[in-house]
Amino acid sequence: MTDFSSIFETLRFYLEFPFVRYALIVGVLIALCSSLFGVTLVLKRYSFIGDGLSHVAFGAMSVATIFDLASDTIIIMPVTILAAILLLRTGQNTKIKGDAAIAMLSVSALAIGYLVLSIFSTSANITGDVCSTLFGSTSILTLTKNDVIICSVFSVFVVIFFVLFYNRIFAVTFDETFAKSTGIKSDLYNLLIAIITAIIIVLAMNLVGSLLISALIIFPALASMRIFNNFKSAVICSAVISVFCAVTGIFVSILISTPVGATIVAVNIVSFLICVFIGEINAFRIWH
Repeated sequence: MTDFSSIFETLRFYLEFPFVRYALIVGVLIALCSSLFGVTLVLKRYSFIGDGLSHVAFGAMSVATIFDLASDTIIIMPVTILAAILLLRTGQNTKIKGDAAIAMLSVSALAIGYLVLSIFSTSANITGDVCSTLFGSTSILTLTKNDVIICSVFSVFVVIFFVLFYNRIFAVTFDETFAKSTGIKSDLYNLLIAIITAIIIVLAMNLVGSLLISALIIFPALASMRIFNNFKSAVICSAVISVFCAVTGIFVSILISTPVGATIVAVNIVSFLICVFIGEINAFRIWH
């Protein structure tokens, strides 16, 4: 009992600091946004688009760092959105398949980003800067009030878009041919999904870093799909799991002094394994 009380006292102490509250707000918002579109991306086999766009965002942030604009999300976001559009168009090219386009984009953006930082950066600790950007080890704890406002505005936009166009997103996710026959512009909605994914990627860089962003999209979605077969139930469950993992990961990282991004991903992995176990139990009960 004493251990629990000391843990709560420690958390209460840290919650008095603005940067911890900012981290929690941003963590919850990003986890919610990424989980809403995670199920759609997994079902449409767009999961790897997160890797490609996160590496582009890293390259854009590297260039922005040279001009002292690294903290300005609005500078990095247009580049990532443009990459999402190009990636979608290239993926539809019969000569360059989607997975090949993502692989090319990922490697190129990482190489260019690191090269730019190595040549032009004035920082004495380039390796530390790169690790912080790739794994989000410290950036989540240096968020400003302005960063929280920007994240909140974009998060509200993402949630409103998903709620308003839920039926169309559902139709495009499961059967694009049928969606087109009913008058839904599936190409337009695929483009919008790619653009919103780019927005989520940029917002999530401060939370888990560019290399771990896909985990926020994939793990909650896959975990919820192990329990629910219904799209709406899977999305809701994914959101609950994602938010829970983000909050738990932040608290655990504070208590045991581990990198925030990696801790959140580790909690997501544990949650996924638990959901796999629950899914196997449910399947066993159905068959017996």
